Amino acid sequence: MHFCLQNLVSLNLQKTLKNNPLVTMSEFDAKARDWDKNQRYIDRAEAVAKAIIQTIPLQKSMKALEYGSGTALLSFALKDQFEEITLMDNSLEMTTVTEEKIAADNIQNMKQLFFDLEHQEYPGKFDIIYNQMVMHHVQDTDAMLAKFYRLLNSGGYLAVVDLYAEKGTFHSAGFIGHNGFEVESLAGKLKAIGYKDIQYKKCYTIEKTDEEGITTEYPIFLLTASK
Repeated sequence: MHFCLQNLVSLNLQKTLKNNPLVTMSEFDAKARDWDKNQRYIDRAEAVAKAIIQTIPLQKSMKALEYGSGTALLSFALKDQFEEITLMDNSLEMTTVTEEKIAADNIQNMKQLFFDLEHQEYPGKFDIIYNQMVMHHVQDTDAMLAKFYRLLNSGGYLAVVDLYAEKGTFHSAGFIGHNGFEVESLAGKLKAIGYKDIQYKKCYTIEKTDEEGITTEYPIFLLTASK
């Protein structure tokens, strides 16, 4: 689908959903407008982009997908590396904010797509799929990793950036996702699916201070593989 047409479809869908009283705002919807004001998120995205560039042999002709793109801080840092970038997120407000940013900067090679890949099938194909701090929110990570594999062109790359396994203190009480990952186990799952050239390394450390003033460091990894 052409970029302009797809963006139009996305915008029309958003207008429809915003007028639907059954649509409820998520935590990410509520945070979308202020997301880019957090310097920690900006610094993390820049560090992750640098690590991806250093690890994967990127080519200007690549078509990329950022899954769980949020306000696309990572893709804005990578926008000059690819021919096309599809930004996919299931947060309505995040997609709205990102579309506004793309329009404001008149960026031609990025398109925003409001889409729930966790529960829907997407017909496109990509040369690289990447995400940051997303997979620990995905309930069935095995199914999602397999879906990424199907979406990749032969010889394409996957880059997953997320938390190393932690004690459950990164998120507040009530979080129902994963408390990070044992990266060796995650690499084994990729191998079982069919990925090859699997490697991983620490790429950044997040520091969070709790209400008692105690600061904890949470390292995050970059896990890459090819199809």
